Amino acid sequence: MPPRNTANAPSTSRALGRFASPVVLLALMWLVQIVDAILPGSFTGFGLRSWDISGLGGIVLAPLLHANWGHLIANSVPFLVLGCLVAVEGARRFWAVTAIVAIIGGIGTWLVNAPGTLTVGASGLVFGYFGYVVLRVFMPGRVAHRILYAVIALIVIALYGGSMLAGVFGAAEGVSWQGHLFGAIGGGVAALAGRRRRSDRAALSA
Repeated sequence: MPPRNTANAPSTSRALGRFASPVVLLALMWLVQIVDAILPGSFTGFGLRSWDISGLGGIVLAPLLHANWGHLIANSVPFLVLGCLVAVEGARRFWAVTAIVAIIGGIGTWLVNAPGTLTVGASGLVFGYFGYVVLRVFMPGRVAHRILYAVIALIVIALYGGSMLAGVFGAAEGVSWQGHLFGAIGGGVAALAGRRRRSDRAALSA
């Protein structure tokens, strides 16, 4: 048999594996919506209910729940695009950013919304990933990487910047601008936290 060059196979698998996390999380959202459509009642009651201590579990559950199919479909493409851009840095970074965005976005929404307001949907994560990708350019690192991040940030701003601003300052009635705003803040905090960790590692290796 002729020799085969398999040197690139492991690196290709690792590269593809980086995107598994956002794909799995999005698939879980769709699975939840399918089950919700089949079973009687609605899962949206498990979302984030502001100023209700029992509703704090919605910090974890709300991003998985959607009011209807249109809500889920509208979130799916930007979630996958921006989530994959975060996941480029690895699964650990993706889940860390997701956790920070969910916690900050959830707590901010829980506090600022009117008592009893129920919030569901992954748009808070979408805005968080947007904030992270845009601010990631300020992380320390190789000049080539920072230039690449800057180019990606500009493309992301061109594609989603208008809708992100509208989602905060021009949100329609029934749309949680609070979730969008605090999600974006969470993404910024995640980017700054990543910057600090990288700076600490650089200081240790100096």
